Amino acid sequence: MANTQGLANSFKNEVLLGLHQFGSATLTSRGSLTTPTTDTFKAALYLASGSLGAGTTAYSATSEVSGTNYSAGGVTVTNANAPSGGQWTPSASIVYTNVTLSTSFDTVLIYNSTQGNRAVGTFVFGAQTITAGTLTLTMPGSGGLIAIN
Repeated sequence: MANTQGLANSFKNEVLLGLHQFGSATLTSRGSLTTPTTDTFKAALYLASGSLGAGTTAYSATSEVSGTNYSAGGVTVTNANAPSGGQWTPSASIVYTNVTLSTSFDTVLIYNSTQGNRAVGTFVFGAQTITAGTLTLTMPGSGGLIAIN
């Protein structure tokens, strides 16, 4: 089975329960209403032979890439801005520096490491490998049909 793109079904329910806090400017069911805590989100890369998709509920090392200068669990997503208009996007590109990943990969899983590694969504791109290079994933901007909704 191949990886597929989509927001995690579990994430859609968890947002309604207030389990994910993307920015400090919004109200939350956790912490103070005037100074809510902001969760840490991470981005892990997965092999093209994986089977992640909307049914993925949490980060798992199964089918995650491994290689030089890549740490299990991926990298922290820069999340300086709260969502607006029901849309969210990382405030900076997701960067894996000087990595060698020799097995074909095609998916990034964004997940909430603060809240039990709960999945946010899987995002699929063209399968590739990389040798001693920097991989930069630029997520779509906010607005209209291009944001992560």
